[in-house]
Amino acid sequence: MGVVPFPKTAGQVGFDRTELTRILDLYGRMVAAGHWRDYAMDMGRDAAIFSAFRRAAERPEFRIEKRPALRNRQGMWALIGEGGAVLKRGHELGPVLAPVERRLMKLVEE
Repeated sequence: MGVVPFPKTAGQVGFDRTELTRILDLYGRMVAAGHWRDYAMDMGRDAAIFSAFRRAAERPEFRIEKRPALRNRQGMWALIGEGGAVLKRGHELGPVLAPVERRLMKLVEE
């Protein structure tokens, strides 16, 4: 049996390969630093969401959201903290991930 593509429903938002590679690279480095232990992805009609957890049984520490409908306004990328506050929003993924990258640098230095 060959490779079967994952079914994508009409109008579903997802991450492309470069976006997912960037997010999973950061996730892997946070796991290696002993900070994150689990993740979840949700791809719906309005947004694709990557949630990173310190432990599986709690709320995500960070959510990375891609909402293409906001592309022409404040930007389609958002970094949302554990309490639900938007920590960073922008048009490019890299700068939106910067606060987590800085936290990783602090974890590695300790």
